[in-house]
Amino acid sequence: MTDDTKRTTESKKAALCESCAGIQQNWRKAPGHPELVQGGSRQETRRGHLATVTRYSCARCGTNWDYENDKSNLKAGWSVVTR
Repeated sequence: MTDDTKRTTESKKAALCESCAGIQQNWRKAPGHPELVQGGSRQETRRGHLATVTRYSCARCGTNWDYENDKSNLKAGWSVVTR
């Protein structure tokens, strides 16, 4: 990993509030935190079946998250969309 990549990754982590930084990403059963406000849900096709993806926004830092609930993929779960 180059120094520029490390700095970019560290600055992205710094933009998250403490609660968001504690979310385990890419793990389907990982919990969120109480300040996440649920938005809309949608169905997306994953390997021939449907998975539910729900959008959340952090009331403290404004980070937008998607939570993918795909029972056949343990590495679905939380992912940062935008800040």
